[in-house]
Amino acid sequence: MSGTGEFELCVVGLGPTGRALAHRAMRAGFRVVAVDPRPERLWPETFSCWVDELPEWLPAEAIAQRIEAPTVWTKTEHRIPRPYCVLSKPGLRAALPLDDATVIAGRATRVDAREVELQDGTILRAATVFDTRGLPTLGKRRAASAHGIFVAAETAAPMIADGEGLLLDWRPENGAGPDEPPSFLYAVPLGDGTVIFEETSLGLRGGMPQHELRRRTLNRLAAHGIRLEGSEPSEAAHYPLDQRPPKKGVAQSIPFGSRGGMMHPCTGYSVADSLALVDTAITAVRTGGDPIEALWPWRARLVYWMRMRGLWGLGRLTTDQSIAMFEAFFTESDRGQRALLSAHADYTALGAVLFNTVAHTWPFRWRYDLVGWTNRDRWLDYPFAPAPERAERR
Repeated sequence: MSGTGEFELCVVGLGPTGRALAHRAMRAGFRVVAVDPRPERLWPETFSCWVDELPEWLPAEAIAQRIEAPTVWTKTEHRIPRPYCVLSKPGLRAALPLDDATVIAGRATRVDAREVELQDGTILRAATVFDTRGLPTLGKRRAASAHGIFVAAETAAPMIADGEGLLLDWRPENGAGPDEPPSFLYAVPLGDGTVIFEETSLGLRGGMPQHELRRRTLNRLAAHGIRLEGSEPSEAAHYPLDQRPPKKGVAQSIPFGSRGGMMHPCTGYSVADSLALVDTAITAVRTGGDPIEALWPWRARLVYWMRMRGLWGLGRLTTDQSIAMFEAFFTESDRGQRALLSAHADYTALGAVLFNTVAHTWPFRWRYDLVGWTNRDRWLDYPFAPAPERAERR
């Protein structure tokens, strides 16, 4: 096995989170080495967030589409007076150059506190190693599942006008019955002349199959008179929501981004929070502190714990219960909504909004499901119908 000279900082994984971490560390003067199997690949996923979550150092070119007041449909229509955006993948990548870093195309087979071993036997040594490789396999963990279809903006116009977006659409248009696991529609313009329509499920153990999500998406589009040709591009998302923050005081590489607990348990978002915390991690390394302690003070860990209770509640509700719960939530205060949706450590507002959401969910008996006193494993191993092509082969 061969080795290299020691670096000050090593980043394993060059998704948006890892690239931002390597970029900001490089800008802070660290000798940085970054490893990824395909470092030049443009990320395939669509990334979105609230505009106010983004760090000030990120240039405006990283935003592809801005939505001033996105819409939520529960029992009624809610306009959220908080700007939302879709990130530009080329713009984000261009904003995070790694010109002064050492970038290696390779796959890590071992990632330790100060060493990274690659598949070809190369060993990289660094004073600090960050592991930003994303999430492990799903299994039966509580999941976010989504199937997105990219539609030309003019075709999408009956549902999504220019500059508008649907964050959660719970209208009963997806063809799912009351005794089937719930899902909602997410639909936003991407700033390139297309709109993504993405049926989404949150909190189910093992997630919802792609063919079921696609069927529901097509049903929603048909309800608004939108017919597709069948050749439209699509994307799939399927990942766990319950990746916990790392423990302090353990000799290890530092998990960061979705791998390090920054995947929001109730929404499935992680990129904006990770970008906002990059400089916190780098400052801790520069000053000799513990990055895990800096990233995860007790307030942030308490927020994570409370959000996990929200995730468990989401994963056992029916469609009608989900609508009632979100109707209660989106009538809460602006601070309360932010505490759940994005604030990293506002535990007092989060505790209040969770209590109030349960208290205002009606009928009263549904609150027992929300807090887990009844139907705790309602959808566990739900027998979804097989994919159409599999049914035909049988």
